[in-house]
Parts: sequence; structure tokens; C-alpha cells
Amino acid sequence: MSPHGAPGADIYRWVAMLVEELGVGPDVIDVEAVLDLAREAAAGVGRPAVPLTSFLVGCAVGARGGGRATFDEVAEHVMVLAREWSPEGPS
Repeated sequence: MSPHGAPGADIYRWVAMLVEELGVGPDVIDVEAVLDLAREAAAGVGRPAVPLTSFLVGCAVGARGGGRATFDEVAEHVMVLAREWSPEGPS
């Protein structure tokens, strides 16, 4: 267990601190949407894919100029890819 209580209990405080420290607009992050993306990557590809998937989605959103709609578009596309992922490649 985390010294702060249950694991993940401080997630919103952590995100709020990071947003401020990194100079990211608070309207850029939707914690629930990012967690949904992580869950799909973990279930479809595997747990080690979660940080890499999150990082690459962030890079893609940044390259497109950021914004909420862009995150939603990129995340939805990546979630579909994760659901369809097969280690053997296309059928």
C-alpha cells in the first residue's frame, strides 16, 4: 500500500501537481480517458505496453498541436488498435 493510503488514491492530486509543474493546461488531461486508454493497452497488448502507449499517444497529440478533440481522436484510434492486436500479426 502507498504511504498516502490506497494505491491510486492520490491520482487527482498528483495530476493536478504535474499539470502545474509542467505548465500543461488543466483542460488538456482527462484522467478517466487516459485510464481507459491504459486499460485497453494492458488488456489487448499487455501491461508493459501501457507506459509506451501513453507516451506515444502524448507525442502524437503534441505533434498535432494538442487539444481535447485531438486526444479523443488519437486515443480512440489506439484503443481500437489495442482491441484488435494480435501478436501473430494480421489474419
